[in-house]
Amino acid sequence: MKMVEENEKKFVPQEVIEEFELLSKDAGRIQEETLQKILEVNGRTEYLQQWGLNGRTDSVSFKNCVPLVTHKDLEPYIHRIADGDLSPILTRKPITTISLSSGTTQGKPKFVPFNEELMESTMQIFKTSFAFRNREFPVVNGKALQFIYGSKQFKTKGGLAAGTATTNVYRNAQFKKTMKAMQTPCCSPDEVIFGPDFHQSLYCHLLCGLIYRNEVQVVSSTFAHSIVHAFRNFEQVWQELVTNIREGVLSSRVTVPSIRAAMSKLLKPDPELADTIYNKCIRLNNWYGLIPELFPKTRYIYGIMTGSMEPYLKKLRHYAGELPLLSADYGSSEGWIGANVNPEFPPELVTYAVLPNIGYFEFITLGENSDGPEATPVGLTEVKLGEEYEIVVTNFAGLYRYKLGDVVKIKGFHNGTPELQFICRRNLLLSINIDKNTEKDLQLSVEAAAQLLSNEKLEVVDFSSHVNASADPGHYVIFWELSGEASEEILKECCNCLDKSFVDAGYVSSRKVNAIGALELRIVKKGTFHKILDHFVGLGAAVSQFKTPRCVGPTNISVLQILCSNVVESYFSTAFS
Repeated sequence: MKMVEENEKKFVPQEVIEEFELLSKDAGRIQEETLQKILEVNGRTEYLQQWGLNGRTDSVSFKNCVPLVTHKDLEPYIHRIADGDLSPILTRKPITTISLSSGTTQGKPKFVPFNEELMESTMQIFKTSFAFRNREFPVVNGKALQFIYGSKQFKTKGGLAAGTATTNVYRNAQFKKTMKAMQTPCCSPDEVIFGPDFHQSLYCHLLCGLIYRNEVQVVSSTFAHSIVHAFRNFEQVWQELVTNIREGVLSSRVTVPSIRAAMSKLLKPDPELADTIYNKCIRLNNWYGLIPELFPKTRYIYGIMTGSMEPYLKKLRHYAGELPLLSADYGSSEGWIGANVNPEFPPELVTYAVLPNIGYFEFITLGENSDGPEATPVGLTEVKLGEEYEIVVTNFAGLYRYKLGDVVKIKGFHNGTPELQFICRRNLLLSINIDKNTEKDLQLSVEAAAQLLSNEKLEVVDFSSHVNASADPGHYVIFWELSGEASEEILKECCNCLDKSFVDAGYVSSRKVNAIGALELRIVKKGTFHKILDHFVGLGAAVSQFKTPRCVGPTNISVLQILCSNVVESYFSTAFS
């Protein structure tokens, strides 16, 4: 442990970069070694023994013996671990913690094994991307305004701690040490991060940021959504925050005793600071450039900004003014994959260089025949430029040849390791007949239609979708929450535009022959998507890990009820009639 502490104190970005350069130059060999290590440690587990590896640790035997799996295949093993079975089921060392996925896709979170090795790879990713980021955008002795929230942890039947992956990271002593070593400790005390009520935690995060406004050099969260959500909130409560600073008394809206006690140590009457913030806010035009005005030393804004987070970039840029948006690294509840080593790229172009020593990676080609028999996966160094693949992960926490369900494109190579661009989740979101529309297709359709609102100075605050299969023929339903009132004429145009913007050939041909019915646009009340967020938080999800469900399936009944019960207007497309 002493060694670790000494290393943390001497975090030298240049050394981290040099280590990554060496790893990436020899990616093929490192991958073989990594697989060998995983199999040497875990070869005698129940799961691997049943496939007849018999102690072999080479990649050919591994691929020949062990099948490709999804989470569903591993669920029975993971549930036995969660229920307290201590025999070596998936890993030789017992699993001590369970990570929960956000649960926004399927309506219920997945259980994923988490262990110290995963924690180490998390810190390696954090340090690697920070080293490259700091070379471009140096931060020195600053603080980070981090909108991070620990979710409720609970004990499984077998007594294991279960919480979201982010909570497992934030609660680990290594996380704090690393943030300190990277000279960006969080502004907020632990009592705020792990507070039981995220509305109160968010309010106090904003307050801590304002108290330390001249020290904040980074504004971040796990996902872009949390940053946008925080500053939308700021617009509502800023005058109350200013009063708290002026008087040195915390708002009565904060009732949790531990949060109040922690905040009372930070909050002192400061009329001068209150005046400064008040004057900055009243001079802003529609809150444009809010972040640099409030936190003048901020170098950049940081969080995951790809995939389902892309729709929030426009609003985030509005708050950020001229500040750069830097997309955080690529991982999932199942573990990490790559670091952003080109921080100067805008989020839309960001790529992730795979760290070849944090797991063993395979790639399933997705081509014209993606409906036919599955292609044999290729190794990390065998991928081809410009091709799209689904990622398969083998890690140190008991996942073997696990299909992640993510589609990535190979955009280049950093020495010998590929740079991936995240494209979408593989599972189709919208499909009724022969149509195939992904999350990305939905996003592009919404963006096209939302252009029609910009003349009215309106925006789509958030959106989701649903396939109404109970109608005959079935049709797509798009839910929109708007920032203000739009005319009926504009919304009819938006509805038609949404319908025409799905360019998938199967969709267009099905619409033309009425095998798929007219698209329906449903406008929901202000605050509807906030209710969905509250719903997931109530189930134990972490706000910082929340992703708006872009397509609500038939199993996600509670979310569908929230959306449907808040509809105020509904329009059907006439685009194909």
